[in-house]
Amino acid sequence: MSAKTTLLLSACASVLLGCAGFTENSLENESGQAFNADQLPAREELPKFSAEKPRNGAPEGWHFYRIAPFKKNTVYRLENYQGRTVLAANSKTSASGLAVKLIPRSAQNLWLQWEWKAVREIPQVDNAQSQSDDAPLRILVAYDGNKSKLPLKEKLTFEMAHLISGQEMPYATVMYIWSGKNPVNTVLNNAHTSRVKMIVVDSGWDDIGQWRKHKRNLTADYKLAYGENPGNIVGIALLTDTDNTKSETRALYGDIELIRKPTK
Repeated sequence: MSAKTTLLLSACASVLLGCAGFTENSLENESGQAFNADQLPAREELPKFSAEKPRNGAPEGWHFYRIAPFKKNTVYRLENYQGRTVLAANSKTSASGLAVKLIPRSAQNLWLQWEWKAVREIPQVDNAQSQSDDAPLRILVAYDGNKSKLPLKEKLTFEMAHLISGQEMPYATVMYIWSGKNPVNTVLNNAHTSRVKMIVVDSGWDDIGQWRKHKRNLTADYKLAYGENPGNIVGIALLTDTDNTKSETRALYGDIELIRKPTK
């Protein structure tokens, strides 16, 4: 199993529990202070970056996760950008992210809305190839479901993820990415598990340095990725990574919101 696959599986487990670490009894935040994942409450709403003041470290309600002590961490900090606070990600041959555990809620009529900006391109990235699967921007949505109906191979993958991270991996994850080469709305499969699907929402580097706004129908995207109706949403995470391509990038995340549209 590749290092990046391990990272993504651990990230998915992180989304479910709202934080991550790689020991079973003690987890660490970015400053190294230990905390217990069981003590972290599930949140009703996603905390907004714009509600905070610029500072170093993870925003309130967002919990740092990493793959292992030997892997370099992406540096996240809240910055003032044109009069508002945004989350800046600076990655140099690194891979780590931030996650929020949510109170489970139905995906029906639920939309994910956000804006982001890639500041520096990653020319050698190709998300269809595991050895060059990096991205300046990723947002992960974790879903619950009935794991007992999955094939044996997937059950073994879940067990491996639990052994690596000490946490349970969600039933399914949809990951929205800014891809270097793959066309928009392409669905990319993870090389080692069918329970992680990537959907390209921005492609190429023509829009580098520009804010890109997105609003995605979560039920429609889940059906696009998995061919079935989704279970409850249990968490959201983000990830900026350059470890596979041994490169460097910088990106900005605006507020990420879940919006329930009324039934017509």
